[in-house]
Amino acid sequence: MSTKVEYELVEAAIDARNCALAQFSKFCVGAALEAEDGTVYTGCNIESAAYELTMCAERVTIWKALSEGARRFKRLAVVADTERLTPPCGACRQIIWEFCGDIPVTLANLRGETETLQMADLLPRPFDAQFLEETGNAG
Repeated sequence: MSTKVEYELVEAAIDARNCALAQFSKFCVGAALEAEDGTVYTGCNIESAAYELTMCAERVTIWKALSEGARRFKRLAVVADTERLTPPCGACRQIIWEFCGDIPVTLANLRGETETLQMADLLPRPFDAQFLEETGNAG
């Protein structure tokens, strides 16, 4: 990992992953999000027997940060126990873009491998509020 801050964020995501409730898929994911003020928010994936109600670690983390008043973010780390680094799913990419913008996202696994990408590289043509503003439908 390139920086101490990145390392600490990945470690926080690993700790969060240990709390995952993945009783169906056994696919445990943890995420850690650093707010502009340096506060780190963490979350894990939580599965439901009604699969469509399952919540990914990235969204749990973002909802947690937003619900505690954070609005501006610096970086995100996502950790899964996979050989290949696991990127956020499409729904999470949309939410990360909307609420965090073009932040660096560090993907990591439990083997210590990491890769950091900009959110714009993970979601190159995002749908956002600007499209709604064009039609006069923005809230």
